[in-house]
Amino acid sequence: MAAASSPSSPPPPPPPSQPPHASGRPAPRRPAAPPRPDFDPPEADPQRSWLRPTIRIRLTLLYGGMFLFAGMLLLTIIYLLAAEALHKGNALPFLITSDTRVQITSDSCQGISGNVTSDQFKDWLSGCVDIQRDVALKALLRRSLMALLGLAVAAFAFGYVMAGRVLSPLGRITRTARQVAGSDLHRRIELDGPDDELKELADTFDEMLDRLDRAFTAQQRFVANASHELRTPLAINRTLLEVQLSDPQASPEVVQLGNTLLATNRRSEQLVEGLLLLARSDNQIVERKPVDLAEVAGQALEQTRGEAQAKGVELSGVRPPVYVQGNGVLLERVALNLLQNAVRHNLAEGGWVRVDTEARPGQAVLIVENSGPMVPAYEVDNMFEPFRRLGKDRTGSDKGVGLGLSIVRSVARAHGGHVVAVPRESGGLVMRVTLPV
Repeated sequence: MAAASSPSSPPPPPPPSQPPHASGRPAPRRPAAPPRPDFDPPEADPQRSWLRPTIRIRLTLLYGGMFLFAGMLLLTIIYLLAAEALHKGNALPFLITSDTRVQITSDSCQGISGNVTSDQFKDWLSGCVDIQRDVALKALLRRSLMALLGLAVAAFAFGYVMAGRVLSPLGRITRTARQVAGSDLHRRIELDGPDDELKELADTFDEMLDRLDRAFTAQQRFVANASHELRTPLAINRTLLEVQLSDPQASPEVVQLGNTLLATNRRSEQLVEGLLLLARSDNQIVERKPVDLAEVAGQALEQTRGEAQAKGVELSGVRPPVYVQGNGVLLERVALNLLQNAVRHNLAEGGWVRVDTEARPGQAVLIVENSGPMVPAYEVDNMFEPFRRLGKDRTGSDKGVGLGLSIVRSVARAHGGHVVAVPRESGGLVMRVTLPV
């Protein structure tokens, strides 16, 4: 594609409903795209993974981990104290003074029966008490662990809920900041509640939004005033020059000077229009409507077809309907600037430009590919800067005012997309404008 930015003159009147092919033959009528109902823009708050290490998750793990650690420590202390108490209470509170006949009914102790001596019975009883103590400690440990596990689950859930309540002001601040990123500078947090650090942060953010709102309002007012103040004298100069040139008695020197001044005045008008469009397109698009990129590209093709035929540049491409949410006028300007750039900076003979549209998951792509001179890869980014050209830094050119690609990038960013330029090995560029659907 072009090595320089295209001019930003106002688009000509809409083309006829059945445009001709580049070869001059009338194009077959394509079936109209089915009407699409208006749909809401994508949600500003995208779905997040539960595994994302958010502050809420980290606080939940901190609260739950501290409770689990404290519970395990408490359980260990209770277990040791219970074991010690049972050990100290292991002494028999009675004394057997004679032989007796016993019958054991315990299931946990090894049974004895019949006539036993006192020593035999005391040994058996001591072992049985140890076994009973171990059984009691194991039962205590098992039930305590089950209770601790249940309480830990409840603690994690409670910690998650409480962390959400504590961090809810941060979520409100984030949502407001995301809405402000969409150029809705009238939004405010206006956080209620205790005068803590979060309220101080919200109030500071509101003060910053007030200053930004005043700054953008002043900028918009300046753009409107500049539009009037700059267009009016240029229009008057153009009218005076055209009136003078229409005089049949004007000398050839006057006619030549008038044409030169008229061309300079026309270039100044294009520069003013481009600067104003660039200033307007820097803001996020608030009012969005369904726009078919194929239709936008078709309109731009018809506006460029005459210039392409005059330069011997062939136009082609495949453009299936691809709908995006945006401003149709600005998107048409994007396609027109790219096409004008591709046609004007092409080969002297045998040049071509291909315009395609492509649908991707969640994205719509406008591709403008053209033949042309070799473009160094390190110079590609410079072409998107205002008044920058290959080999010419802020120098004059009869091919534009140096704002075309700057406007393309600004409009793409305002729609939440981006533009990428890739040099072709045989010369020229491939421009891809990617927009969210």
